[in-house]
Amino acid sequence: MRKRPIDRFLNGIESAGNKLPDPAILFVIALIMVWVLSAILSPIAFTEIDPRNQQPIQVQNLLSGAALAAWLANMVNVFVTFPPLGVVLVALLGVGVAESVGFLNAGLKWMLNLTPKALLTPMLVGVACLSHTATDAGYVLVIPLGGVIFYTAGRHPLAGIAAAFAGVSGGFSANVIPSGIDPLLQGFTQSAAQLIDPARMVNPLANWYFTGASTFLIMLLGWYLTDRIVEPRLQALKVDGDTKDMPTLEPLTPAESRGLRVGGLAMAIGVALLIWWAMPGSSPLRAPDGQITSFQAPLMRSIVPLIFLLFLFPAIAYGIAAQTVKSSKDVISGMSKSMSTMGYYIVMAFFAAMFTDAFGRSNLGALLALKGAAFLQALDMPGQVTIGGIILVTASVNLLIGSASAKWALLAPIFVPMLMQVGLSPELTQAAYRVGDSSTNIITPLMPYFPLVVVFCQRYVRSAGIGTVVSMMLPFSLTFIVLWTIFLLVFWGIGIPLGVQSTYVYP
Repeated sequence: MRKRPIDRFLNGIESAGNKLPDPAILFVIALIMVWVLSAILSPIAFTEIDPRNQQPIQVQNLLSGAALAAWLANMVNVFVTFPPLGVVLVALLGVGVAESVGFLNAGLKWMLNLTPKALLTPMLVGVACLSHTATDAGYVLVIPLGGVIFYTAGRHPLAGIAAAFAGVSGGFSANVIPSGIDPLLQGFTQSAAQLIDPARMVNPLANWYFTGASTFLIMLLGWYLTDRIVEPRLQALKVDGDTKDMPTLEPLTPAESRGLRVGGLAMAIGVALLIWWAMPGSSPLRAPDGQITSFQAPLMRSIVPLIFLLFLFPAIAYGIAAQTVKSSKDVISGMSKSMSTMGYYIVMAFFAAMFTDAFGRSNLGALLALKGAAFLQALDMPGQVTIGGIILVTASVNLLIGSASAKWALLAPIFVPMLMQVGLSPELTQAAYRVGDSSTNIITPLMPYFPLVVVFCQRYVRSAGIGTVVSMMLPFSLTFIVLWTIFLLVFWGIGIPLGVQSTYVYP
């Protein structure tokens, strides 16, 4: 049987992607390349002026005896002080408890059960976007529930899976609630910005206004594309799976309802107490000058611990009320389970930390930024065109490297300083990265959860495969990358802040 063009294209992408080393090994290769290049370029006198000291840029040889000795002596400290490491692990401690005791799952079920059939699609896409707060819960809960909801409503189940997948993965950077991805990316962005400006800080909520507004954009686009384009095309696919034992969207059990009431009350009390504490002008959560959104404000430096606490205590309250927490061991077990899933990330973070540190100490990042800035300045392209190019490059790289943190760890030290040199802020560069990273998640078979989505589809349509899912999701991907880019440029053109303490220009 002759393969369709889309299948041949996907097979080529999959083959190329499978030949790439693991992301952790990519960092090892990049580290070695930095060492070698630093030794080769260190004798060269460059004319570009280092903005940090107003002297000609000088590449530092990392293969000298002194440099290698310093690398060995500082290896542990470089790893444990790697900015994204601690913030991710701390945030996931609270989220892990909320997931393990059933608080997050019950909350998502409650939201979906309340939705009128006419608003099924936008609510499903919206809940899928909110599920990012629970890390990967959306993939294993919301996407299969999307199929169940649409099937029980008499609609094509694959359309429900497509809508949920579009929200969970295509809209990965659209969320009105700050989540662990915000401080994770911020850590890489800030480290990259400090290659040029050591005093430059990036707020963890630097993109919050944009990502929050993007949630409604993704909901509207997902609603239109699902109901008007994707579902009509899916009618040709006969539902021939074994649906006799398919799960149904059951109402919340009495225990879950009781737990949600108690857990929701606990979260509301926690938020109210936080507001009450932060409101007075003399609050210890404010900076010395009274500002609450300043980098010096303890509140801004406590975003990750607050995510931890505002999930932990409501989850414990839910668990006690729903009887899923019977002792302190259940809470610790939830934390342990979430940490057990982070083994690969910790390994990757180790090598990413080594690469990031070497890239900074060698001055290669600063040199590349200065050379790139000179090239961009010579091209004299509008900033909007440059940002569009960053989005397209990111979207292309995303087809081969699925991990958002792995990609940004590699790209941030290049993109952020380079664009700072042409007057574009780290916050804007990060926002552009997030648009490009999210838009093509849903069409790359190399995304870790893509095979799982194929399996979900095969429950209803036995012949469903990679081509089925990609052809189903391609309208979402193409529409998202075009209109989301325009949305970012409109934000910029109007002057709406991207988030807390964010700017569009540098300095």
